[in-house]
Amino acid sequence: MAVPATGSEPEPVLPAGLAAGVYIQDGYGRISHVNDKAEELLGRPAGELLGGDPHELLHRNPDGSRLPRPNCVLLQAFLSGRTVSLEGCQWFARGDGELICVGGLSVPYEVDGVPDGAVVVFFERPPDEAQTPTPPENLQALTDLADRLTMVAETTAVLTSTLDLDESLKRLVRLVVPRLADWAVVDLLEEQGKLRRVAVVHHVGGRHVRVEELAGPMPPVLEGSRMPLSRVLRGAAPRIVTPEDYAGPPDSGIAVQQREMFRAIGMRSAVIAPLRGPGKVLGALTLVRTEQEKPFDAAELALVDDIARRAGLAVDNAQLYERQRRVAETMQRHLLPPLPHIEGLEMTVRYHPAPHASRVGGDWYDAFRLPDRTTALVIGDVVGHDLQAAACMAQVRNMLRAFAWEHTEAPSVTVDRLDRALVHISDVQLATMILAQVERAQAGHWRLRWTNAGHPPPLLVHADGRVCFLEHGAADLVLGTELSPARTDFQQALPPRSTVVLYTDGLIEARGLPLSEGLDQLASFAAALADRSLDEFCDQLISRALYAANEDDVALLALRVPGAP
Repeated sequence: MAVPATGSEPEPVLPAGLAAGVYIQDGYGRISHVNDKAEELLGRPAGELLGGDPHELLHRNPDGSRLPRPNCVLLQAFLSGRTVSLEGCQWFARGDGELICVGGLSVPYEVDGVPDGAVVVFFERPPDEAQTPTPPENLQALTDLADRLTMVAETTAVLTSTLDLDESLKRLVRLVVPRLADWAVVDLLEEQGKLRRVAVVHHVGGRHVRVEELAGPMPPVLEGSRMPLSRVLRGAAPRIVTPEDYAGPPDSGIAVQQREMFRAIGMRSAVIAPLRGPGKVLGALTLVRTEQEKPFDAAELALVDDIARRAGLAVDNAQLYERQRRVAETMQRHLLPPLPHIEGLEMTVRYHPAPHASRVGGDWYDAFRLPDRTTALVIGDVVGHDLQAAACMAQVRNMLRAFAWEHTEAPSVTVDRLDRALVHISDVQLATMILAQVERAQAGHWRLRWTNAGHPPPLLVHADGRVCFLEHGAADLVLGTELSPARTDFQQALPPRSTVVLYTDGLIEARGLPLSEGLDQLASFAAALADRSLDEFCDQLISRALYAANEDDVALLALRVPGAP
């Protein structure tokens, strides 16, 4: 079997010695896989076929001229997502310039209910036999083969299109149930070899239903157990099981739970196949027939084994990606500092990474005491959602702390000093930021002084629910432009029990939402939460931003001053 067009997908496993040529066409109309017989019949190596348009490469008129696209039966089948039997003579161009007359079948496959490619099975037929109808038994055999190859192609397309483990398992279940079975069960080996049943799904009433009471932690996998699931989890080949396999006394806790589950759902026939990753078994896929009377056969066992093999690679990729995300998120959270305790002030922070990035990014907050006993507050955003952005964020934060501590100056002077230094001694390209100082004023009141380098404005929330954005003219230029503009300081008295909210743009941006509407929504949300505790206030703001389909990092720092002295 030739390798796929890209190295990221496992190639379909076809029955050994298959006498028909096969090529698989992806959703873009390109050839993604071919088998050895196809190379032989077409007189072309796989390298000439993979990634090409089969219509341009192969489909011809009887005289060898290019077949007009509107006249091509195979192209029509691909575009319409229909199954087509290749009656008569379909002419394919060989690599040596000769033509061959072929018959066969084109079967579409779908991804999430949308046509996403086709499997074409073809064989050479003499032109003088082209008008002879294909015998029903041969057509059925081709149809069965095409159906199996279609499932293989669908599995590859579905499982390689996401790195989210839960989503991968959902897609796997939707693929095999009810087409192959009435129930699907997924068991995964976790850290320290612990086994967890992560999915038990039944197809009933036209929908997939998760049966949570049958899922959860499982007993340990024992080396001495001879029962099917234990053997598969230790690396044995997939096998077909029947109720008779569990009629005798169980030899392990896993066997007890497996027998009870099979009895509860009314198993008639089942297949248990290992989910294999590189060099290890990650779990098992169990498909169960309860309503379907036909037991699994050898051909279906091979098909389930191939699907499980692909699912294992998808699980391994998803687990590796999730481990990397956890490491990256841990690093990000360690880069974000703890808050100082300031007598009389309440402060809290929240950070939520971008949902589709690497869980690190350039959003950050900071708060620290200055030598003159005022408190510095910072919210900022370095361009990017990756490790480089996180590293640049750390550079900006550390440089700002050093400048603010060494020179007790107005916020605008400190930020100007930082801006002039960034382009010479850091890797930062562009960043926005607010640097604020909060300090006691006369008679126990509090005052906020700040400068804004291209960042969304602070929000002031009064105790009675009135809100206003602290915008005194346009914000100054972002950091990193090398323009070194004059920067401005602003001041605001903070009423008793008022709350100041510093935030990054992820809190006000969402797909299809104008920025002005995002600001209005934030103000409305904050006004409704004015009487909540500061922790609940922040939690609710974050949750509403995520509900609004936010796709960016969110960092938030909220400060609440005490009541009237």
